[in-house]
Amino acid sequence: MEINDLALPSAPAPLDPASLAALVVQVRGPVLVPGDDGYDAERSGFQLAHRHRPAVIVGAECADDVVAAVRFARAQGLPVAVQATGHGLSTATDGGLLLSTRRMAGVRVDAAAGTARAEAGAVWGQVIEAAAPHGLAPLNGSSPGVGVIGYTLGGGVGVLARTYGFAADQVRSADLVTADGRLRHLTADTDPELFRALLGGGHGLGVVTGMEFGLAPVARLYGGQLVFGGEQLDAALTAYLDWTATVPDELTSSLALIAYPDLPQLPESLRGRYLAHLRIAYTGSAAEGERLVAPLRAVGPRVSDDLHEMPYAESHTIHRDPSDPHAYDADNALLSGLDAAALRRVAALTGPAAPAMCVVQLNHLGGAMAGPGPSAGAVGHRDARYALRLLSPLPVPGAAPGGDAADAALATVRALHAEALAAVAPWRLGRSVNFLLGAHGDRPDADEVVRSVHDAGTHRRLAALRTGHDPENLFRFHPAAASAAPSTAPVPV
Repeated sequence: MEINDLALPSAPAPLDPASLAALVVQVRGPVLVPGDDGYDAERSGFQLAHRHRPAVIVGAECADDVVAAVRFARAQGLPVAVQATGHGLSTATDGGLLLSTRRMAGVRVDAAAGTARAEAGAVWGQVIEAAAPHGLAPLNGSSPGVGVIGYTLGGGVGVLARTYGFAADQVRSADLVTADGRLRHLTADTDPELFRALLGGGHGLGVVTGMEFGLAPVARLYGGQLVFGGEQLDAALTAYLDWTATVPDELTSSLALIAYPDLPQLPESLRGRYLAHLRIAYTGSAAEGERLVAPLRAVGPRVSDDLHEMPYAESHTIHRDPSDPHAYDADNALLSGLDAAALRRVAALTGPAAPAMCVVQLNHLGGAMAGPGPSAGAVGHRDARYALRLLSPLPVPGAAPGGDAADAALATVRALHAEALAAVAPWRLGRSVNFLLGAHGDRPDADEVVRSVHDAGTHRRLAALRTGHDPENLFRFHPAAASAAPSTAPVPV
């Protein structure tokens, strides 16, 4: 079954009032339909360019609410989308049932065992805060406002990734509601096939209501940013690529290229400038960190240099991701390598002269991510050395008249991303599901995008599992779940 076979009817059948009334009684959280107070707020998330338009929303407060909602959806023939924070929205539902899990935000740390348990709506900032007093840290990403579950199910490349691997590698157990409305407690022993498929296979196998995972013995970091601009920019790109071949696994880093608009609300140091941000997170000593970054500082004068020792609870200051919801589209490529000429080509295409603003991020992978990990999960393309991410802001739909203008802006952004990714085609292995942040379900090449997340064998295995556990394709909106039947086509690279 290709992705185009999965579209909802343009005029879905109305909900059965009696069944809807029964659902309201069964669940603790709110049940909302279009026109209800709170409907628009509940369906909105971090991604403002693409919003769910469900026929019904269930604001789940507990696992029993999720079970009731999935059973209702199956009985009514409604596909199910899941949203906690909305950071990873890739395919929006038009009709169907939206499970909003943000009320399920419990977090518990077992310091003696070195583990944490997070419910479906918890965010990483909560886990960091709970773990820090014990000298422990989760394998979180760069933003504390991102949801724990979705990030982990997609693999999870964080500030400790080269040292400790993907977040999915540390999962000990997961509670999963499958399409038949059953709540299952999964471990590597109880159901190894489904458990491992979940870790890197994403929400397409059901709804995770809670997860237990290991924590790392990290209380502090040496980190921050080196920022270059002007005459040092090209040299900084070359130096960074050369430098990544020399650093130990205890050092995780990324490069961001940002052409800042000339806007009065931006700091004077950023306004109208094209800058390269080198982000550093090192678990060793500050003295050794200073020695390791010396080749980068040798590039020349920096716009800023704030590398210092910090408590892990301040790790979000390394990347300084935006915390306010905004509209954007994105794409990415996992790469086996990269040379400076190709990176300079990407920079030239996406820099100040580009037809649309484009934030470029190059993550240095490898280290502990290259191995199978303790869970032996389904994270794709572990042999990738870099992840190249492209993100462009878009107009917020409805904020200004002219739907044609919004469509044109999206088309411009996608053409720009395609041209930039073509520059790295010789090294391209596939895509990371966690970095598919736009509405990829509406792309003409959407099935190709889905198949690029895993190698062909893993894709067929996951698709077969989804067909077996969800023959009606209830959970069709996660980007890695869109193709429910095994595909015999080659995986594009």
